[in-house]
Amino acid sequence: MQKEVLSILPPGIRKLLLSQPEDVLKQVEEIRLGIGKKVMLYHQGRETVLSDACGEHVCSREDMAKLIQAVSNSSLYAFDAEIKQGFISIPGGHRIGLAGKAVIEAGKVKRINPIISVNIRVARQVIGAASPLINLLTDRKTALICHTLIISPPKCGKTTLLRDLARQIGNGLQGFPPQRVGIVDERSELAGSFQGIPQLDVGLRTDVLDNCPKAEGMMMLIRSMGPDVMITDEIGTEKDVAAVREAINAGVTIIASAHAGSFEELLKRPELAKLVTDQVFKRIVLLSGRKGAGTLEMVLDSLGKIIWRED
Repeated sequence: MQKEVLSILPPGIRKLLLSQPEDVLKQVEEIRLGIGKKVMLYHQGRETVLSDACGEHVCSREDMAKLIQAVSNSSLYAFDAEIKQGFISIPGGHRIGLAGKAVIEAGKVKRINPIISVNIRVARQVIGAASPLINLLTDRKTALICHTLIISPPKCGKTTLLRDLARQIGNGLQGFPPQRVGIVDERSELAGSFQGIPQLDVGLRTDVLDNCPKAEGMMMLIRSMGPDVMITDEIGTEKDVAAVREAINAGVTIIASAHAGSFEELLKRPELAKLVTDQVFKRIVLLSGRKGAGTLEMVLDSLGKIIWRED
């Protein structure tokens, strides 16, 4: 278990967490706490309730206060900009999701107070996650990565795959010439940035625009950093689609992800369907959680024809 996560947990909860089997600790993806609720771990699609000989641990107001104090360094107001988006980032690339009572000023969320529930999302990097895909995503004539869309239901490894693609493309691994990569990381998950600095390895030649709306960020990076490849997570709005088209017109290769459980489901999303029917993406990758997060099911070409499928 990462030390950054352990350091913010109240002592009693930390002790219970560390009493879990080693294989569970290595796989923890989320730790959920809510005042008056049991403390839950989520790992590899399973759920575990923290407990000891006295029974299941219920999060108290004191537990929550200690956790928030540790996360915010006793100055919650200093994190207002992040809290308005519903989360706080901590060193190591981990993200603390927040829920409670929203304080509204001038029609906009100013902060969340009190905070009643938190979801600690543990950042895990899987070095080499993209290796099985590299050859499938490459144009054989140019030896460069194709415009690619990665689709799956939630929590099936899209972000992990995008992160490793950025790393490999930016480092020039597997015989590829290195390329300049730009990441627009609207939710601070791809690079796991803390105070703007990526906490996860996204490649030597990769520039990250953290906490910036995707559509605006893509245009900013094209103007400022001149990337060869642009990577972003969870596109879907009309503005996102317009920015993708503009980036491609500027000569930038796009690698993005979107929520969809199948090619057919993808076509039911109007804005994304336009990109698919216009054959913008030369490769469409479908992931699932069938054998655990990141299960590669198939790779399609721009016409929706299967070029590789899991046996």
